[in-house]
This record gives sequence, structure tokens and C-alpha cells, in this order.
Amino acid sequence: MEIKIYEPGYKKNWDTFVGSSKNGTFLHYRDFIEYHGDRFEDYSLMFYMDGDLVALMPGHITDKVYYSHQGLTYGGLIMSPKTTASNVLRIFEYLTVTLRHQGIKQIVYKAIPHMYHRFPSEEDLYALFRYKAVLSERNISSTILLPNELEYSDSRKNGLKKAEKNKLTVLKSDDFSCFWKILEDNLSSKYDKMPVHSLAEIRCLKEKFPDNINLFVALNPVGEVLGGCLVFEMENIVHAQYTAATDEGKSGGAIDLLIDYIIRTYSHKTYFDYGTSTESNGLFLNESLIYQKEGFGARGTVYDIYTINL
Repeated sequence: MEIKIYEPGYKKNWDTFVGSSKNGTFLHYRDFIEYHGDRFEDYSLMFYMDGDLVALMPGHITDKVYYSHQGLTYGGLIMSPKTTASNVLRIFEYLTVTLRHQGIKQIVYKAIPHMYHRFPSEEDLYALFRYKAVLSERNISSTILLPNELEYSDSRKNGLKKAEKNKLTVLKSDDFSCFWKILEDNLSSKYDKMPVHSLAEIRCLKEKFPDNINLFVALNPVGEVLGGCLVFEMENIVHAQYTAATDEGKSGGAIDLLIDYIIRTYSHKTYFDYGTSTESNGLFLNESLIYQKEGFGARGTVYDIYTINL
């Protein structure tokens, strides 16, 4: 076993491995990980066995804690189709010993939810159990199995009727600035927060990943943007990263129209992940938010974070 700390010269090897891995997504490519490089000092790891690269772990160290990775929705161990359960146990053995010798006190591990896996990839969850990891945070997302979607609730059907009555339409757009203003106003007034990505960052990411990041907007009959949904698109799944609307859009059915449009547009994929509805590290459930998502037939999938005390 050999562990290498990632450095720029390994970028091609890293990205090639992610592309052929059984559980990596475009969020794990170096261009995505490094968009916020000024916020996190990268300490990503590459694991080799008998000279062959078998796994990657995006990560950074803050206050003697190794995170995988605070800047990503999910981090975790990225594995090749050939990586076995015994390989992963050995990786965790070397990882914990190495970090302990470096004075690291904890590992905080963001597991990749199963719906993002190309192939079954939960060997890491078994290894976490073996190394006495504690489930320290659990967030619930709302997910639709697209080939077997449930019927919409009456509330969502009524929202679609409102959108039809108000003659709203949906189209794909590159007008990120208009949507970002709506998004920032929503987050500021409701939660006193800002989007995780700045407008400049999302434009940069869109340029680097044009096929994976798409914006859909809802327009009124005179062409004004009343709301939008920014999605992250992957091989088998589409994820709603940001959804927001103006007051006029909310009352007029814009969000219902947007989500219905996205569900129908991506019906060829396996999952539509509508995002989490929890706050305070998973301890608070926003029931009105998840009620709206469940109205489209979405049901629960968890995003788990584990802690190993070293």
C-alpha cells in the first residue's frame, strides 16, 4: 500500500480514474474540487496497491481534522470497479494509522449516496463500521425513481393548473445573473444565507462542465423570469442544486411547472434528486419544504456523514 498526496502533476491520472470509477461524479473532477481552492487547503489522497491506483479521496485538513470534503456535497472514497472490500479495509487501515501519526484527531467522512453509484459501492460503509465510525450527521433528500414515479398530489396538480392559467413557459437559459438575483433574495429573506456558489463561481463551473450544469427558467407571457432551477446532470441522475422563484412566480405555479418540466425532460434517467430539506446538521426537518417535494412523488434518500475518532 502506498498513499500519495495529490499534486497538480497528477491531475490527468486523477480525472481519468474518476471517469472510469464505480462511484465518482463530475463533482470529483479536479476542476470542480478546485473552484473554491482559496477556501480549502487541499489534502486529497491517492491510494496505490502493488503500484496500481485503486482509490481516491478528495479532502483537506482543518484544525487537526481530516475532512472528505467540506466543499463538496459528498466526498468519500472513489473506487475503481476492481476495488474489493478487503482492499477498502486495507485502505482504511493505512489511512487511520497515517493520519494518527500526523497528529490528526478525527476523520469526517461524507459518504456518496447510493443513487450516484454506477455500480454497488458501499464497501466504505462496511469499513467505517469496522473502524468504529459514528454517524454524526444525517440529512434527508427527496428522490424520484423516474421509471416508477408516483402520482402528483392535489397541491402540485393545482400548481400546474395555475401555471397553465397564467400562461407560464419553461426554457433552458444561460441567464445566470437574473436567476442568481432571485435565488439570493430568496435565501437572504428566508434563511439569512447566501448560495454556496457565487455567481462568478457557477459561471466558471458552467464553462468547465457545460453538459453537466444546466439552468431552466420559468417565464411569464411578456418574457420576465419568475423563477428557475439549476440542475447538476450525471449519467444516471439529475440533481436540483438550486430552485427559487419570485413572489409572483410562487403564487403563479412557476416552481411546480419547472419541476414537472425537469422530471419529463430527464425521464430517460434513473433518478431525480430534489435535494435535502434538513437544517442544523440534520436535526431539523423543514416539513413544508419536504411536503412540497413529496407532492411530486419524491421519497427519502439520506446523505450521511461519519466521524472516526483517532
